[in-house]
Amino acid sequence: MLYIYAISSVVLVSLVSLIGLLTFSLKTKSLKTMLIYLVSFSAGALFGDVFFHLFPEHVEEMGFSMQTSVYILLGIIFLFIVEKVIQWRHCHHAPGEDGHAHAFAKINLVGDGIHNFIDGLIIGIAYLVSIPVGVATTLAVFLHELPQEIGDYGILLHGGFTKKKALLFNFLSGLVALAGTLIALFLGSRVSSLESFLVPFAIGTFLYIAGSDLIPELHRETRVGKSILQLIAFVAGILVMASLLFLE
Repeated sequence: MLYIYAISSVVLVSLVSLIGLLTFSLKTKSLKTMLIYLVSFSAGALFGDVFFHLFPEHVEEMGFSMQTSVYILLGIIFLFIVEKVIQWRHCHHAPGEDGHAHAFAKINLVGDGIHNFIDGLIIGIAYLVSIPVGVATTLAVFLHELPQEIGDYGILLHGGFTKKKALLFNFLSGLVALAGTLIALFLGSRVSSLESFLVPFAIGTFLYIAGSDLIPELHRETRVGKSILQLIAFVAGILVMASLLFLE
């Protein structure tokens, strides 16, 4: 029964990644206009997730040590290397040319996959405590994922993915959470050591994506009006993540 509840919960959370279906009815021109604001929103949501959720919760449970700093830096270094490899492979192609997606969109998929894996771990660990705790945690993760998946889908579209490919890859990234839940259920209490590494590692990847990839992309826009709207979307992403604190 425990496995049924846990697996059903993580599949439900993974389905949030299909939120991009709502954009299929939009005209391409309207969607392109919205994309940069979705990227702004996602950048704010990533920063908000780090500073309101991941980092405080990790410090509360594990404390803060030099090891935490090293793991965060490893996350940053890891994505730096991944991005270099992607850029080397596609250095002869312009962004969006011949179906080649922008490097930052692929980098975001890597970071999102790590985050989804951690979400799966958290859901599995919660169900090991009790079914009511598992259900409550699933609800929190669901609400937490909703704004992030909207932003992630927008990033993939902005990076050159088609609607269908963005939807597919975002969904596959979401399914990584299932692996996290199964590992948590199989390993039981021993999974805490894995979580102590993955959470700060994910923090590093989120900081890299938001600060190194998304923010520079936003600075390409120099018109005052659109820049102000970007700022509003960016702050909205932060505030949405902050509002989830009241649901915990």
